[in-house]
Amino acid sequence: MDGAAEVADARVRAPGSVQSVDRALDVLETLAGSDAPMGVGEVAELTGLPQGTAHRLLRSLQARGYVRHDISRKYSVGSAALRLGEAAQRSLARTARPYLNELVALSGETANLAVLEGDDVVYVAQVPSPHTLRMFAEVGRHVPPHSTAVGKVLLAALPQERAIGLVRRTGLPRYTEHTITRVADFTAELERTRERGWAADEGEQEIGVRCVAVPVGEGRKVTAALSLSGPAERFAGSAEPGLVEQMVAVAQAFAASLAGAEARAATGPA
Repeated sequence: MDGAAEVADARVRAPGSVQSVDRALDVLETLAGSDAPMGVGEVAELTGLPQGTAHRLLRSLQARGYVRHDISRKYSVGSAALRLGEAAQRSLARTARPYLNELVALSGETANLAVLEGDDVVYVAQVPSPHTLRMFAEVGRHVPPHSTAVGKVLLAALPQERAIGLVRRTGLPRYTEHTITRVADFTAELERTRERGWAADEGEQEIGVRCVAVPVGEGRKVTAALSLSGPAERFAGSAEPGLVEQMVAVAQAFAASLAGAEARAATGPA
């Protein structure tokens, strides 16, 4: 099952929801879950909508810039959706701040929040280590997922075919002697990440830097990754006793706060 089909299967209808809004969001989420532009028929099939309804919704979304129509007469997510994504990232970063502070307090190292945007990992928030010698990933920086702990966690949450398709598109460029550069090896690394629930970067992006990351959310509902990074000479990473377990607890609390906010919004007054 591809990403778009999984989005279609995962829909939840809130009590009292507005059908036209639900349908428009179904269309957007289906396009967002696809790695390629889609025709009207494909959108209709995956959303379960009549083809005429799907076409009207696509044209309305196109008029507002949320959907684009290319020369092959297929549709994909439009540039207007970027504004929503940027606003969502700012909101996520604000909510994450106390949890990032907690990670720094328990480890003394730099804490990061990252999300998957297209084929890249993007750092959306950071709380730096109090040490003079510390790691720094610029907020807004895009990095390839295969050489980072946060990237491994985020790709491990995707369907296997979609994750491997992503790294085949981007390639597996070597940054250090420790970077994973073979698809088979990276596939095995994703499987290890799924089994143990965390990922590590042992100097794979930059020599002398160690990082460990955990997912925010579970299964296909992972929305982001939290990580700690520091100089390898000081930071033991996943080998630090109890560190991964503490990080998982912080990530679970963060995920619960996000879920609670969504639930309150869904059940609040109209």
